[in-house]
Amino acid sequence: MTRIYTRGGDKGETGLRGGHRVPKSDPRIVATGDIDELNACLGVVRAEVSGPLEPLREILERIQHELFILGSELATTMEPGQAPPPHRIGQDHIQRLESDIDHFYEPFKDLNTFVLPGGGRVGACLHLARTVARRAERSISQLTERHQVRKEIQSYVNRLSDTLFALALAANHLEGMAEIHPDYTR
Repeated sequence: MTRIYTRGGDKGETGLRGGHRVPKSDPRIVATGDIDELNACLGVVRAEVSGPLEPLREILERIQHELFILGSELATTMEPGQAPPPHRIGQDHIQRLESDIDHFYEPFKDLNTFVLPGGGRVGACLHLARTVARRAERSISQLTERHQVRKEIQSYVNRLSDTLFALALAANHLEGMAEIHPDYTR
């Protein structure tokens, strides 16, 4: 990038990889924006990680890199005969998330109720990131109504929200924060 502004978006449009211009309200742009917001949320979480939470740093950074891969694919228009992006989210990425879930959720496998989003700062930020991941999942689902989206992308984002939930529980546990269960009588 030679400069940060192009003036190309001043008319409410933005460019996709491959050169096509679309309205900023296009489902592809909405989904890509949600992924970008999720990535920024994870950056905030990573900035807060220290002490006993340090094992989470590497996982969060790996996920941030994967979200760039995913966002790049969402922002690419695939024309007939065009080669796909060189890096794509695949089954190996999904399996890594499943391994993360299995590892971090193990101490909570008997949890049979919802928990209030919160706890320590990192846990609370992970819960917020989880909700952004769920929104991104809904945006991608809407995108599939107009464009082809590989099933690996949908599976990845679905697993990612579960991973973030498991990481939030683990972070709170590592910081000695008890989970609070919803009180439905209030």
